[in-house]
Amino acid sequence: MQTRSDHSKATLAVHRDGFAIMPGLLSPSQIERILTALQDGKMSRARRNGSLYGGRNLLEIPALADLAASQKIRNLVEPFVGHSATPVRALFFDKTPDANWPVLWHQDLSIAVAQKHEVEGWGPWSVKAGVPHVQPPVHVLEAMVAVRLHLDDCGADNGPLRVLPGSHQLGRLSRDRIATCRQTIKELLCEAPAGTAMLMRPLLLHASSPASTPNHRRVVHIEFAPEELLPPPLAWAQRSQSVVEDNRFDY
Repeated sequence: MQTRSDHSKATLAVHRDGFAIMPGLLSPSQIERILTALQDGKMSRARRNGSLYGGRNLLEIPALADLAASQKIRNLVEPFVGHSATPVRALFFDKTPDANWPVLWHQDLSIAVAQKHEVEGWGPWSVKAGVPHVQPPVHVLEAMVAVRLHLDDCGADNGPLRVLPGSHQLGRLSRDRIATCRQTIKELLCEAPAGTAMLMRPLLLHASSPASTPNHRRVVHIEFAPEELLPPPLAWAQRSQSVVEDNRFDY
């Protein structure tokens, strides 16, 4: 069970390091319900040799929208995003024997929007799973936070996230500056038991290696932002419309 002290420590860690790891957020039964919703729900799916290793547009799944809007998750993100925090994109990742890939050092620089509109200082543009994406100015990314929900145990042999603490404070980084950061900042390995929530800033430098003993490493990644963050005419591609009071997913 998460305590107020746990939340306070996590808030300080995210401000200082760009991330925090909070075990025990989800129970085994809640994890099973999420996995069932992912299996049955509507989302854009990526497969390799028949194995599902990624998904987009998870907020179209009612149970995942309920999860993202739940008070338990809002308690994690509101210290960074404010009371107008809204889920704006949700992704699914897995590593399996058929899809066991490395992720190079990078920052999360793109957001999903409803339509493409040329706005000064915004770009380049791309399209992912039919949804327009754009790289916004740095201040937009600095106002956002992501929650990564681990649905499996993720140890050192299962391709966990690697991070460079404090790199979120350096703004948007070129390849040369990323290389310099790798030489000057000691990386940390983010091992996480099933049920863990990891909070992270989009500008935090992160990577992952292939799993040395690949099994499932299923993660739901949900991004949050202040609802009013985007300048008109831009609008978020997905916003959770779940009514928290319904408690349909019991979070």
